[in-house]
Amino acid sequence: MMMNLFSIFEPSSSISNLSINWISALLGTLFLPYLYWTSPSRWSLMWTKMTHMLHNEFKALILPSHLGSTMLFISLFTFIMFNNVLGLLPYVFTSSSHMVMTLSLSMPFWITLMLFGWIKTTQNMLTHLVPQGTPFVLMPFMVLIETISNIIRPGTLAIRLAANMIAGHLLLTLLGNTGNSLSNTMLFLLIIAQILLLVLESAVAIIQSYVFSVLSTLYMSEIN
Repeated sequence: MMMNLFSIFEPSSSISNLSINWISALLGTLFLPYLYWTSPSRWSLMWTKMTHMLHNEFKALILPSHLGSTMLFISLFTFIMFNNVLGLLPYVFTSSSHMVMTLSLSMPFWITLMLFGWIKTTQNMLTHLVPQGTPFVLMPFMVLIETISNIIRPGTLAIRLAANMIAGHLLLTLLGNTGNSLSNTMLFLLIIAQILLLVLESAVAIIQSYVFSVLSTLYMSEIN
């Protein structure tokens, strides 16, 4: 019996007190195409086309000297997308709806950028704290505001992804729990609404993975 609404997001499946729900984060590897076939399949051709498209998208956002890092963001996009989409399937644990997972992605990336920026390009990092044309009187306030906005970046990345995943799943669960008390006509309308919401959540799953990757790319582009 579900004690509360948020218990649907708790990892409860375990073997010898070892949670196995987090294994769902590795299910995306099963969908990777076999790129070493003699004759490429349609799936591998679609995968290659998507990779090139993402490479062109990220290439336009980062510096020419950082073009090799596009594969990092493509891998990040792919990992988050598979976790989000597979989480819509029944009995599949949505790892991206937990702050533990999203913070594990955003926090190391942000810390790495900050360490690299402040060690290698200290002067440029200081100039980012004061926008060009800021009056001398407002400079202390702008430094404070820019510092706070920079510190909360990993939190906003993590919360945005987790909140969007939780919101859709909660809505689907709330509507699904009302099916037992509805008439046949209302039940048919509920099924139609659930299908539309599922399509919407599929789009949100892809969009949020793209937003997470693009924002990470933009944060990296500031370290020049």
